[in-house]
Amino acid sequence: PSLFKSYGSAHLLNNFRCSIPATLRFCTFAVSEDDVSKPNSKTLEEATLANQKSIDFTKLDINLLPTVIIIGRPNVGKSALFNRLIRRREALVYNTPDDHVTRDIREGLAKLGDLRFRVLDSAGLETEATSGSILNRTAAMTANVLARTQFAIFLIDVRTGLHPLDQEVGKWLRKHAPGINPIVAMNKSESLHKDPNSFAEAATEALKLGFGEPIAISAETGLGMTALHESLRPMLENYMAKVLDGKSSQDENLSQDNDSSKDDESKLPLQLAIVGRPNVGKSTLLNLLLQEDRVLVGPEAGLTRDSVRAQFQYQGRTVYLVDTAGWLQRGDRHKGPNSLSVMQSRKNLMRAHIVALVLDAEEIAKAWRSMTHAEVVIARQAVEEGRGLVVVVNKMDLLKGPRNSALYKRVKEAVPQEIQMVIPQITGIPVLFISAIDGRGRAAVMSQVIDAYEKWCLRLSTARLNRWLRKVASRHSWKDQGSQAKIKYFTQVKARPPTFVAFVSGNTKLSNTYVRFLTKSLKEDFDMGGIPIRIMQRSVPRMASGSSSKTGQSMGKTVERTPSDKRSSVV
Repeated sequence: PSLFKSYGSAHLLNNFRCSIPATLRFCTFAVSEDDVSKPNSKTLEEATLANQKSIDFTKLDINLLPTVIIIGRPNVGKSALFNRLIRRREALVYNTPDDHVTRDIREGLAKLGDLRFRVLDSAGLETEATSGSILNRTAAMTANVLARTQFAIFLIDVRTGLHPLDQEVGKWLRKHAPGINPIVAMNKSESLHKDPNSFAEAATEALKLGFGEPIAISAETGLGMTALHESLRPMLENYMAKVLDGKSSQDENLSQDNDSSKDDESKLPLQLAIVGRPNVGKSTLLNLLLQEDRVLVGPEAGLTRDSVRAQFQYQGRTVYLVDTAGWLQRGDRHKGPNSLSVMQSRKNLMRAHIVALVLDAEEIAKAWRSMTHAEVVIARQAVEEGRGLVVVVNKMDLLKGPRNSALYKRVKEAVPQEIQMVIPQITGIPVLFISAIDGRGRAAVMSQVIDAYEKWCLRLSTARLNRWLRKVASRHSWKDQGSQAKIKYFTQVKARPPTFVAFVSGNTKLSNTYVRFLTKSLKEDFDMGGIPIRIMQRSVPRMASGSSSKTGQSMGKTVERTPSDKRSSVV
């Protein structure tokens, strides 16, 4: 093997003699001295360069990784390939020949063998879409994203053959990304592995696109991922070699990345979920926070179907932002993508640290109520799951003007009071009034979100809590003091959300009124408003030895130790 690596396999195979007897079954080859003494210098250089380009993608910083976008016409399996690469079912996959499920750009970390790269799932391209339509807006958004990507996977459906739309997408790609040479992948090719002739015909037809030889894959079954790995690896390695060029060495760069990751472990990233009913401005708020047009926005209700996950930096803190689809009423949930969107929104609500509930100011003014039943359900579920809650009232620009000045003031005064009445489990819920379409309110929203997150992660020492407990007990008197359980000590067992344990003497338990009193006092004294607080109880049994010793001391008797042979006894 070392000879093959050093001198080149093609050079050695030209002087190859093989004999395989029926009994011995072994193979021998001979190499002349001239061949060994005069190695191929060009092959040696190629081997050296190959060793230098060997990069461990698993140890690189995610911000340095290349970006690969999956493009193609609608319904060719782009979201299925995206899920296959990130090894999770993040993107919605549904068979809708007459509709397009994916409308936004989704981003994830692809794990293809030992390769790591950022992968983008895009909406289906239709170049003949009318101006102003949803498909035309998604194509414009994909063109903007192409400007910051390095590679592309051009996906086609091999079962339908080369569609005219595929050729239009190829022309569109040459126009908007002339510097990208995509990898043509023939998806849904699980049937071609049995028929070599059909595979050759499909490959010949795909060559008409003019992007080189295609590869056959199946995103649903995972076939062809090895071929995709072999096609991507040299391009990704060349890109990373250029990125890492100019630094002292790759090892120093990796050690710096590892040290920075260790420092970031103490400061975990914040996960923020934007939830609410359809058409209240959730996607507009996400674009405002990211300061870029990442998701599709418009007057149509229900534009967002996938829960779009994005990452950005705010004041040195990593924030993972999730824009969820609008929560529908039970009667409005139809079978298909809408029902899958609601299920996905619930899952993202469970993963979030802080939940931003978006309300519509215009609907509040018309209906004379702050929250509908669906919004109350969202808020209560977030509280029950132990998540921090921030309420954002959007579209306040529609209430501005001399005619609406009184209504504007009434809405700002009534909404916090009504929210407190509807959600009594949490006091001090922050309420913000913004206009995302005007680009106002980003700093206010992020300030409240970070403040709620820091409260959600708050830890208090046991000594500080017990000093607080004595002060609280002294300033409050119960009518029946003897019937109240006595707390021996109070401690915090976990954060995120803050969870406390009250150790109560005997078998008695704290009343619900007393627990509510402690919860309210914690929020007021330690500024923990807007986040859920959990208080659990544990009983401390009375020790028999302690009672007997006290009795012996009261009677004036001395307790003497008697020798014991328990250590030497055998049970």
